[in-house]
Amino acid sequence: QVQVVESGGGLVQPGGSLGLSCEVSGSIFSIGVMRWYRQAPGKQFELVAAIPSAGNTYYADSVRGRFTISRDNAKNTTYLQMNNLKPEDAAVYYCNVDHTNDHGLTINYWGPGTQVTVSS
Repeated sequence: QVQVVESGGGLVQPGGSLGLSCEVSGSIFSIGVMRWYRQAPGKQFELVAAIPSAGNTYYADSVRGRFTISRDNAKNTTYLQMNNLKPEDAAVYYCNVDHTNDHGLTINYWGPGTQVTVSS
């Protein structure tokens, strides 16, 4: 079994910065794409950023230039550094990963989410 857990959420003032982490643990064989989504009340579920095991990263237009996604494959962890935060960035942020087991089966896993609040 594979577990995904986010950490690092909290309260930050507009213009501030916050870093999120997402650790994958358990019976890990191969982690593929790692993604960050967010859900704010009354807004659509949004893919914020994605990073493959190799290749180019993806950013939503709303965060490009302010957010940076990265990963540490040795630690099975992905990070989301969020700078110049705006009130509209407030949401529950979810980590989502593709894991392929030793039988070649790829399953998508979700973390429980971490709350980010942007307010003065």
